[in-house]
Amino acid sequence: MKIATWNVNSLRARADRVEEWLERSDVDVLAIQETKCTDANFPSEIFEFMGYEVAHFGLSQWNGVAIASRVGLEDVQRGFENQPVFGKPGEDEVLEARAIGATCGGVRVWSLYIPNGRGLTDPHMDYKLRWLDALRANAADWLKQDASAEFALVGDWNVAPRDEDVWDVQYFLDNELTHISAPERAAFNAFLDEVGLVDPVRERTPGEYTYWDYQAGRFPKNEGMRIDFQLLSPALASRVTGAFIDRDEREGAGASDHTPVVVELG
Repeated sequence: MKIATWNVNSLRARADRVEEWLERSDVDVLAIQETKCTDANFPSEIFEFMGYEVAHFGLSQWNGVAIASRVGLEDVQRGFENQPVFGKPGEDEVLEARAIGATCGGVRVWSLYIPNGRGLTDPHMDYKLRWLDALRANAADWLKQDASAEFALVGDWNVAPRDEDVWDVQYFLDNELTHISAPERAAFNAFLDEVGLVDPVRERTPGEYTYWDYQAGRFPKNEGMRIDFQLLSPALASRVTGAFIDRDEREGAGASDHTPVVVELG
């Protein structure tokens, strides 16, 4: 069984690339982020034609998450328990379309699009940290209830947890950028150190990135970031036989600024 995660940065704009990649990669489950679709205009037909069931959570032209599976799609859940809401001053708070879960081939898969944070003192940063903390609490509870549970938290985490996960950490520090701050890294690492989840991709892809900004020719210069992850429960991690980052999918016209991250299970 192969599980992939991919922030496609507008599914309708990249439908052809997604379809072609699915044909080449032969993955069983694809978790998608930043679809930028409502449920009404989500192009489900491209997945169904290829034999995938698909579930989507999208409220507007922003955010949006989905799971496509050819090994079953059961118990779909849009949003997780106690997921934080967000609203700008003077506006109603809403549950953003940033998390969807489903059971695929016996594995509970969550497609996650963690809030960006935007700035170190921006209200979105507090939202991001609260969001990660609530997700961590859920993951810890799932393992407390069943230590043998097989689940995967996959997606765009918008955190680079180690210095090696950005092309130039000093550039980020000098410009007071997000993704590498101590609170963000602590929130991410709590999933590994406190909950006990496993990142099976890093050890198999040393020095690789998953994201390159469109600006300033970042991709040709390999000025990237590792911010897309698959964090697995211990029981599921014990089944991992391989993992890779498909850097080639970042190349060419019309590419997303992220590239797929794939885990293979035995």
